[in-house]
Parts: sequence; structure tokens; C-alpha cells
Amino acid sequence: MNVFPFIEAEKAEQRNVAKACCLLEVSRSAFYEWHQHVPSPRQLADEQLGERIQEIFDESRGTYGWPRVHRALRDDGVHVRRERVARIMRTRGLVGRCRRRWIKTTISDPAVLAVDLLKRTFGPGTVELDRVYVGDITYIRTWEGWLYLATVIDLASRRVVGWAMADHMRAELVCDALRMAIDARQPATGAMFHSDRGTQYTSTEFTDLLADHKMLQSLSRPRQCWDNAVAESLFASLKLECIYRQPQPTRTHARRAVFDYIEVFYNRRRLHSTLGYCTPVAYENKIRNTNTAHAA
Repeated sequence: MNVFPFIEAEKAEQRNVAKACCLLEVSRSAFYEWHQHVPSPRQLADEQLGERIQEIFDESRGTYGWPRVHRALRDDGVHVRRERVARIMRTRGLVGRCRRRWIKTTISDPAVLAVDLLKRTFGPGTVELDRVYVGDITYIRTWEGWLYLATVIDLASRRVVGWAMADHMRAELVCDALRMAIDARQPATGAMFHSDRGTQYTSTEFTDLLADHKMLQSLSRPRQCWDNAVAESLFASLKLECIYRQPQPTRTHARRAVFDYIEVFYNRRRLHSTLGYCTPVAYENKIRNTNTAHAA
């Protein structure tokens, strides 16, 4: 039987440690050696908090840094200082994923006359749901060759509402992504679609598709990559948090990884700092609930 906790209790009450050791037939030196290795209440609290931080980090697929972990703790009702969260993550070796520098690869068509209607109005709350979509194309390296991904994002919620993948970059790729978004969301007449000035987005096939659904086209200004920053941000997160973390031996393997990232993680589980650390789906539900309450 370990009698040291009883002596510790006597010590806490400022009673005679020597007498307690004598009564329990242990030496004072043995007690103090044991006492040096007893974790403090602060250490115990850090250990308990560290377990929850580890769970949040694992649930994020190892992508969250301390800001998102801190917000997830707040959402759970755990109110701690940001510095404490950062310290515990350092102690446990938990490091979020940081973005690499972005490289522009768009092939633009300088003859297109369409203008930038969006003008970098990216902030949440500046547009309604299904009023402005942004799109872009990226490429994913596999051992079989390139896989190309086109996405459509609802600017109001940052939710990916349409996407398509293929082994080519023809106009049908971006058309398929937009058709998916239109079928799923049924945007009203006059909705805007914003993209860079790539040849796929300025093709007759794509502009006819926009016209058929009475959508307005907005194009980034020439050589102004940040005019489409929201779409680029998605691709940076996708590659950093998913694609670069594991080999992509086949296009089929990469397709599955992208589908899982977008539909399971990004839209429904990943906290977005621009949305006040909500997920896109939760943010949309919040907007709809607010609109319903105002209409009642």
C-alpha cells in the first residue's frame, strides 16, 4: 500500500511530516523523493487538456494549428488562453500544416472583353447564398500523369458546390463542375460566376452554358492573380492538407482522396477562419436559420 499520499495530505494541512512518517514507518527522505515526482495540479490539468487537444488535432487529420484548435476548444466550452494551447501543442509535437508559396499557371486570353464584377468583395456577409460562385482549375500529379480538378465555390459560405475531375483541361471540365453546382443549388437568375481569364472559362462552350442559365460572367483582371484568391485558397489547402501528405499512385486514388477531402472534410468538418471558425455547412445552416427567424 502506498502511504505517501496520506503523508502528502498531512503536509498540505501544515502538520508534522516527520511524525506522520514515523507513524507510517517510512523515512522522510523516501517521502520527499516521491513528492518530487508527483505532478502538480497544473501539470495534471495540462495533461487532461492535452488529451483533448490531441483528439481535435487528430480529427482535423493533422492539419490544425493552434488558432483552429483554440477555437474548437471554445466551441466545446473549454476556455483557455491561446498561449497555453500553443505551448501544449509544442510540447506534444503537434504542428499544423502551413501553406507553400502559390504559383500562377493560368493561360489567359487577352482578347476577352468581360470585366471584373466582383472586385475582390470576398468577405462573408457581403453576398447572399447562391448569388456569387467562384471557380478555378488546378492539377494533381499522380504516377500515371496529371489529374485536373475544376471547382465551384459559393462565395457566401466557402462551400464547394460543384467539382469535376478529368485527365484533360478542356472546356468540358469546367462545364461539368458548373453543371453540378447548378443542379445541386438551382441559383436564381442573375447569379454571378467569377473566375480567372483562362481559356476554358472564356470558351464558347462555357459562356453559352452561363447564358443558358442566365448567369453573369466576371473575370479577373489580366495579371491580377489575387482577384480569384478564394478559389486559389481552396487549392492551397487541398494540396497542403491532403495531396502532399501521401503518394498519389493512380488517378483513381487521387480522385478518391479529393472526393473525401471536399465532401467529408472541407465542407462539413474543417473550421474556416473567414467564417468565424464555422464549417461551410454549419455557416449555411446559420444563415438559413437567421433568414427564417426574420421572416417569421
